[in-house]
Amino acid sequence: MKMVKVLAIANQKGGVGKTTTTVNLAASLAIAKQRVLLVDLDPQGNATMGSGIDKRDLPATVYHMLLGSKTLHEVRLHSTTGKYDVLPANRELAGAEIEMVDLKDRENRLKDALQAVGAEYDYILIDCPPALNLLTLNGLCAAKSVMIPMQCEYYALEGLSDLVNTIRKVRGQLNPDLEIEGLLRTMFDPRNTLAQQVSEQLQQHFGDKVYRTVIPRNVRLAEAPSYGVPVLYHDKLSKGTQAYLALAGELLNNAKQPAQA
Repeated sequence: MKMVKVLAIANQKGGVGKTTTTVNLAASLAIAKQRVLLVDLDPQGNATMGSGIDKRDLPATVYHMLLGSKTLHEVRLHSTTGKYDVLPANRELAGAEIEMVDLKDRENRLKDALQAVGAEYDYILIDCPPALNLLTLNGLCAAKSVMIPMQCEYYALEGLSDLVNTIRKVRGQLNPDLEIEGLLRTMFDPRNTLAQQVSEQLQQHFGDKVYRTVIPRNVRLAEAPSYGVPVLYHDKLSKGTQAYLALAGELLNNAKQPAQA
């Protein structure tokens, strides 16, 4: 039986394309006939809005699910614009940090909730907030692997070492199965010499952990969220659309490869 792939999309640095990646990868996998659940763990709720769901008037969100007042089935919605399911979030989620501190097994609240629906999906994508906090920790404990979107700039490399150390700690103490799935170069401008240099450094240090697909700077990618649609349904011929379809293809091809010994 095919196992669900639970993938956290994480980077404690903001503005690197985490939410853009989560939403557009979800839509690209869905169009490839994959059953997808998007989990919005960011109190900003941008992945929720980008999926065409209004975060302002939700009766239940991932916040209620983490605190145990609602079940996953009561929280789950369907994105008609993206053709995948969503566990939505809004500002309420910011309070979960404090309220979860005293809860039993607080790092595994999301993992425990997702176990009820693992058989219903091929991919569960978790959009983590731009911080190494308890919400991100829940994402990392629930996931089997981590996709790290990053811009090819100097400070990105510094932040990456912090994230890699956090992933090591989580693997050592809480989730021994956790791996780095891959590093995704986002907002890439090939005319920028520094971007090319950082890209080369990433490939030298991380080898085949760097996705072949590169996400370019693209106006259509930036526009799509304001329409509440993934870029695929905003402009199917745009460079952004083609890049995320290629990333989904790479993910699906990697899943077919036999595991390395």
